[in-house]
Amino acid sequence: MSEVRNGNLGPYALAGKVAVITGGSSGIGAASAQRLAEQGATVAIGYNAGRDRAERLASELPGSGHLPIHIPMTDSTAIRAAAAEVEAKLGRCDVLVNSAGTTRGVPHADLEAMDDETFDRILITNVRGPFSTIRAFAPLLRKSGDGVIVNISSLAALNGLGSSIAYCASKAALDTMAMSLARVLGPEVRVIGISPAGVDTDFVPGRSRDAVLRQAGSAPLKTVTQPDDVALAVVSAVTHLRLTTGSILLVDGGKRLT
Repeated sequence: MSEVRNGNLGPYALAGKVAVITGGSSGIGAASAQRLAEQGATVAIGYNAGRDRAERLASELPGSGHLPIHIPMTDSTAIRAAAAEVEAKLGRCDVLVNSAGTTRGVPHADLEAMDDETFDRILITNVRGPFSTIRAFAPLLRKSGDGVIVNISSLAALNGLGSSIAYCASKAALDTMAMSLARVLGPEVRVIGISPAGVDTDFVPGRSRDAVLRQAGSAPLKTVTQPDDVALAVVSAVTHLRLTTGSILLVDGGKRLT
């Protein structure tokens, strides 16, 4: 049996820590990079096609040493290379935020419209990609001794309502995988999911802002979720929820109640 650790650890200070964010060049990932850097972390901004955005964000974040880095969710070899680059250039990884993801709007009732290629692409990007990233960065996170993984999930994992059936399934898989990983990575690493409802970004191709407003209007708090709302939850999970692991936090304005 491993040694039991004392509680009352206090807030997790980010000064001197390194945070790696997949999908970090835009949306929730970019907002999380901003908030983590404000708290003193050095941020590795993972991108797939958004190199220019990642480089611009790295130059604008508070602090210094921020690293734009190619972390494509569909290429496990490239993900391992990114982990090696983070170790070589930044020396450590204390926080990993899995924000990269993809979807496509497909009506749930139109089963024929959900073709195999789209289904596979969503599952590979949203499930295998985060797993491959965690696998590659696990040695650094464990070496930190107090590592944190935050997965950006979705309310769609709980209610089965989202841009497509494949997207809902992928986020449910991500949440279940987080429970398994929390068991095997503890006590050195915590694993926490953040599940927003519809966020005011262009993540879902073809989704109008009116659709986001309608969704927010049907929730008890009647507030449109912004990327920064999710980023604040990410920071809170990292810095204050010291005894939380294998759990999913909802940032949905109470939408689950409707």
